[in-house]
Amino acid sequence: MSTAVQGKGLEGIVAANSGICWIDGDAGVLAYRGIDIHELAEKSTFEETTYLLWNGILPNEFELREFHSQLALARGLDFRIVSLLRSIPASATPMEVLRTAVSALSFYDADEKDNSHDANVRKSYHLTAQLAMIVAIYDRLRKGLEVVPPDRSLNHAANFLWMLRGEKPSETAVKTLDMALVLHAEHELNASTFAARVIAATLADIHSAITGAIGALKGPLHGGANEGVMRLLLTIDKAGADPVDYVKNMLAAKQKISGFGHRVYKTEDPRATHLRKMSEKLGKDAGNPKWYEMSRAIELYINADKKLNANVDFYSASTYATLGIDIDLYTPIFAISRIAGWAAHVIEQLDDNRLIRPRAEYIGPAYPAHWVPMEERP
Repeated sequence: MSTAVQGKGLEGIVAANSGICWIDGDAGVLAYRGIDIHELAEKSTFEETTYLLWNGILPNEFELREFHSQLALARGLDFRIVSLLRSIPASATPMEVLRTAVSALSFYDADEKDNSHDANVRKSYHLTAQLAMIVAIYDRLRKGLEVVPPDRSLNHAANFLWMLRGEKPSETAVKTLDMALVLHAEHELNASTFAARVIAATLADIHSAITGAIGALKGPLHGGANEGVMRLLLTIDKAGADPVDYVKNMLAAKQKISGFGHRVYKTEDPRATHLRKMSEKLGKDAGNPKWYEMSRAIELYINADKKLNANVDFYSASTYATLGIDIDLYTPIFAISRIAGWAAHVIEQLDDNRLIRPRAEYIGPAYPAHWVPMEERP
């Protein structure tokens, strides 16, 4: 028997055929349906990008208007979900709340037992709208604030900020969040997307698949890294320390710095390219460039000393901080965006389904081992 696993953690293993996302890690290329992420970040919107992911083509003017309309109409939560959010203990984290609430959404979805293509598209509209609502409503409830009803005249990013803050967001804030949603919308077979496809392949419902994806995204080695970045910046700032000196000491103590390196990219994460620019511009416009400047100093040092590049999490932290968003909402906002990709993969999986059932390389005791009577065991 072999005692070595090829591709530990499935690294380098091709597990599925997909027409949704293409990554060239050596060249630093990320493309949704063949369109480069740089082009989408600069020219597209979250709604248009989501349409592209779900349908395989860019929408025409009528199709995009209809998509906006359908997404806006889907902004509704059963009152029992809001009651659930009110009953959750204060010790719960927003990601735990989101995971639990999304699972409960299936109770009140008329299409819950329908796994057809059209039904899953309808449910995807609802889930995309509802994830954002859940995060915004829970944040207000835990702060003792009134729930803000959705505004169907606003786009997805603007409506989320409206429900979160209770005031109409600035054009800069909306544009910044919208671009962040585009950048985070899809990333091939990452841990959460793979989890969603595995669950969907069993013919479980889409709510189960998305709940599993949220559970995977919660981990600090996946979506939770952005929170780690911001907590590091806050610690450095509170200590009044030089960012580079602080990071040097962390590395000397063999401590991990969140937001650097990537399993796939061997060069700069193309999403980090845009988030860096966003963080810098937002900081200057807000008159608060501190978080960007600290981040940039750390990035330059680690890149020079460890040859590691910043990933998508690194600059999303300072971007969200400058927008005034609480740290524990960073990963839920990741989910608010990634639902677009998760839904696309669930739909694709079920359109040509086969149960995902890999094998494991056995490294246990040699066969045949035998049962030993109790009195003969050491």
